[in-house]
Amino acid sequence: MRAQRRKKSSSSAALPGFEDVVNEYAPENAICKIRVLFPLPLPEAFDYAAPSDWGLQAGDHVLAPLGSRHVQGVVWAVEEGALGASNLRSVLEKLNAAPLDAVTRRFIEWAAKYVVTPPGLILKMVLRSPQALAPSPTFAVYKASAQTTAAITPQRLRVLEEAARAPDSPARLAQRAGVSAGVVKALIDAAALTRIDVDEDQPYAAPNPDPVRARALSPDQHAAAQALIEALEKKSFEPVLLDGVTGSGKTEVYLEAIAAVLAASPTGQVLVLLPEIALTQAVMARFVDRFAALPVEWHSAIAPKERRRAWREVHQGRARLIVGARSALFLPFADLRLIIVDEEHDPSYKQDEGVIYQARDLAVARAKLNDAAIVLASATPSLETLVNATAGRYRHVKLFARHGAAVLPDVELIDLKIDAPDKGRWLSPKLVTAVAEACARGEQALLYMNRRGYAPLTLCRACGHRMQSPETQSWLVEHKYSGKLVCHLTGFSMPKPKACPNCLTPDSFVAVGPGVERVEEEARDLFPHARIEVFSSDTAHSGEDVRAIVARMAAGEIDILIGTQIVAKGHNFPLLTVVGVVDADLGLKGGDLRAGERTYQLLSQVSGRAGRADKPGRALIQTYAPEHEAMIALANGDRDGFLAAEAAAREAMGMPPYGRLAAVIISAPSEVQANSAAIEMGEGAPIAEGVDVWGPAPAPLAVIRGQHRRRFLVRADRSVDLSAFMAAWKARVRLSSAVRLQIDIEPYSFL
Repeated sequence: MRAQRRKKSSSSAALPGFEDVVNEYAPENAICKIRVLFPLPLPEAFDYAAPSDWGLQAGDHVLAPLGSRHVQGVVWAVEEGALGASNLRSVLEKLNAAPLDAVTRRFIEWAAKYVVTPPGLILKMVLRSPQALAPSPTFAVYKASAQTTAAITPQRLRVLEEAARAPDSPARLAQRAGVSAGVVKALIDAAALTRIDVDEDQPYAAPNPDPVRARALSPDQHAAAQALIEALEKKSFEPVLLDGVTGSGKTEVYLEAIAAVLAASPTGQVLVLLPEIALTQAVMARFVDRFAALPVEWHSAIAPKERRRAWREVHQGRARLIVGARSALFLPFADLRLIIVDEEHDPSYKQDEGVIYQARDLAVARAKLNDAAIVLASATPSLETLVNATAGRYRHVKLFARHGAAVLPDVELIDLKIDAPDKGRWLSPKLVTAVAEACARGEQALLYMNRRGYAPLTLCRACGHRMQSPETQSWLVEHKYSGKLVCHLTGFSMPKPKACPNCLTPDSFVAVGPGVERVEEEARDLFPHARIEVFSSDTAHSGEDVRAIVARMAAGEIDILIGTQIVAKGHNFPLLTVVGVVDADLGLKGGDLRAGERTYQLLSQVSGRAGRADKPGRALIQTYAPEHEAMIALANGDRDGFLAAEAAAREAMGMPPYGRLAAVIISAPSEVQANSAAIEMGEGAPIAEGVDVWGPAPAPLAVIRGQHRRRFLVRADRSVDLSAFMAAWKARVRLSSAVRLQIDIEPYSFL
């Protein structure tokens, strides 16, 4: 797009000094044409004029007029002596910040095309800390002066000794020396203490890859680590699937690959992606133990100050080891050599809000652009990754056994049609007995229920009214601890009413179905002397809460842990020998393409928490569908057989990974607008060979936050450029500004 120069327009007049800039760099002076991409939802970069003697290059950060505003952007291209540059508006300032490197810019362009979103929105994700472009803030500290004429008293001497040991602020020096603030001030006034301005954002401690810090590896682990190191030595794009059963020590294996990168290059950087913040906190001790330094953290929970520091240090190449959630993929790395995607199968890598993307897939693309190696680690790999490994596109490194004396747990299915719980209960007699026996032996039990709160539905027994979230079709979940009904989709909450709002009958509500709080209530009744805790996002609000619960469980201070999905990932509890899955069928409901695969992955991960030390483990899975392929595979330990059958079914239907999917989601304030937009969108769909368009249809959750939703599903052959098809479709339709259109490449949610 061209940012045209205008005569004294209202927009240019609103920009202080804009006419002065235009006059200073008039056509008779040497100017060039540049393209500037802004971190905004704009379709492309804008054309501007800039003075040639600024020496602007692609990647430089500039301030430019956009409408009536001054906006920071990134130079995307430079054309020296370009015709027509004199008719363009001029950039206002070149910012004193390190440029965005070419690989990151190519990644922005590729990702924008792949997920069919404006490149400015990808740039916005890269520039998550605009403050990092400015110089680091400073703070004053004082050191002891070499010469002073001040009279030295014992108090003053203590201050000078502390300042010589480590310069500090006046308040801290007074505290360290045990004197009043006046003593320090007198030394400053007498020039006995000299001020130093120190950058607030200090470099991180460098990780130490010395092999003497490594734990002893088993022969299988050593062979796997060597395979990863061989891939790194190619110094080119090399994808590897690290496929190991739960407890096989995959983390120790990829830690050695990280050490190899850090030892081989003084500038090489490593990114470790984890699916959730809770895991980010849990694994930090492993990294500190191996490298004697904390990795740089990057996730949504870090404070703005730490975000600024981390972004700057990564950009400057001083941060060598970075651990973070999916958004860490968009950091501006200076020399990225290795990406680790831990638990690569985890659906948390899929972002469903804002820019919709699958971080695992984008990580593979980023590694290719950087000529870096990438390791996808999992005990239950996604079918997409496993098919790539089987086809030889990824190197396949396997770990078949648990590390040390630990063995895989025995898995038993409990058919709830036969071994049903007592009336009003949710734990079957067989599971209750197994938990009781574990507690009697001084061991631990885990009861897994992937549903927060007390009950998923609150129902009036008098009229049948179901408590539902306003402007949303989801039910309100009862939370007994807080006495509230909560919508986990929108965050809406309200106190539980005393009477039904529909029929006004008092005390008529009944809780339908179990959540973790209800399972806890039953466990406390059955095991009154056991130490019981709930582990969910409602009881662990922060990383500190997560660490505290994990530490208590690992120390044996909890007998029975009741948890949601958060308990399934990456935790090692030596005394845990019994795992009970309360409702194994929960993930099989609905029309999700990956329902069976996800259920197998999650239950396998949960079961794998048992027996990770020298005590044998046992997993009991309560189900009404013991004949389901996923349940049979769990009981028989036949992962490969299950995935082979799953792959054959997908291939017959042309579904991922043998075909491709995309979704179109239309949201509008009214049902009429949503229907009209859906019809218009459907009429504009291109006709292409190898592409099927299904819909429109109301979404399963047809109303969210007052927005009426309609969906299309697109299936394409692998040979079709699905992203280009979706971009062409989007360009053919001009919907009302009241209508929101989202495109989801390779959807994971069908709600």
